[in-house]
Amino acid sequence: MLIKEKQIKRVVIKIGSSSLTSMHGEISRKKLEKFAEQIVELKDAGYETAVVSSGAVAAGYRKLGCLDRPSSLPEKQAAASIGQGLLMESYSELFLSHGYVASQILITRSDFSDEKRYGNMHNTMNVLLERGIIPIINENDTVTVDRLRFGDNDTLAAKVAGLIDADLLIILSDIDGLYDSNPNDNPDACLLERVHSITPEIEAAAGGSGSDVGTGGMKSKIQAVKIAMAAGIDSFLGKAGTEHILMEAVEGRAKGTCFKPEPDAFNLDNQKQWIAFHSGPEGKVTISSDGIEAIVDHQENLYCYDIQEVKGRFMDGAVVRILDEEGKEIGLGRINYSNEQLSENTADEELEPAIAQETFVCSRDFNLPALV
Repeated sequence: MLIKEKQIKRVVIKIGSSSLTSMHGEISRKKLEKFAEQIVELKDAGYETAVVSSGAVAAGYRKLGCLDRPSSLPEKQAAASIGQGLLMESYSELFLSHGYVASQILITRSDFSDEKRYGNMHNTMNVLLERGIIPIINENDTVTVDRLRFGDNDTLAAKVAGLIDADLLIILSDIDGLYDSNPNDNPDACLLERVHSITPEIEAAAGGSGSDVGTGGMKSKIQAVKIAMAAGIDSFLGKAGTEHILMEAVEGRAKGTCFKPEPDAFNLDNQKQWIAFHSGPEGKVTISSDGIEAIVDHQENLYCYDIQEVKGRFMDGAVVRILDEEGKEIGLGRINYSNEQLSENTADEELEPAIAQETFVCSRDFNLPALV
């Protein structure tokens, strides 16, 4: 049960492949229509909505000539190149029939890691949402080289929610929330209606994927929720196909699990979100115990005399990993000097800190998943 304590205006909705496909693994027009109708219901009520939609591979693999969902990367990418257009065409037709315009945004990992492109995405999506357009977002599967996904579209949705300063992230799948144990194995498993922090017990209760079509299980959803909560964004996990679940989620009366950060929890602003989850650190610096006390405990700047070791090549302005003397990562920060300046002691300690507090993200404070 979602508790409505703040005004919700901007919503990111993620729907998985298994919630849009038939029993044969192809896109179900009926399911897609019902999902679109619920989004229209939100739009008619005045909510700004962005949709992170899986389903491109499912929409295209039959037309590629595959009898079953492909497993090889080239075939998945080829199926996605066919299916993404078909999926977008269906969304456009459905929303236009209700007077709304949909736009397509395909994203790669590098779009988030490049700070300029990250800013461009932020600006573009804001324009679309403010003008009433419905962005349909997916990873650009056809050009992803290292792997087909960010990890899954749950993670992508959480990152998009942070990017556009959403008020609520809704994750829809084939399960109706987070349970204290696997309901498939334990008939007495209880649905957790409200979660204020992701504890080790909650992470242990997260099971695997229950679908052969989707890529993300409960564990990926918990990781996505942690990213959203670190940005101060409420999240809701519920079952797709439930009548009016989107409207009931934003109104605070849907069946499912609401993840709501504590009111006094730390929040990451947009700059710190980019540093924490997207930047791609270029080096490592080991700092002294006094440096840890300053930047972590007292929220002060870190100065060059607290840096004990420098690894990697980086220019000033790069993001680096910050380690303690035992090699444990304590956070990330934007360094104001190059590795050469730090190694050769040519940094001017008196004029500028090595890492300013406003560009430092401490993993201890946020119970974060692995940073970038």
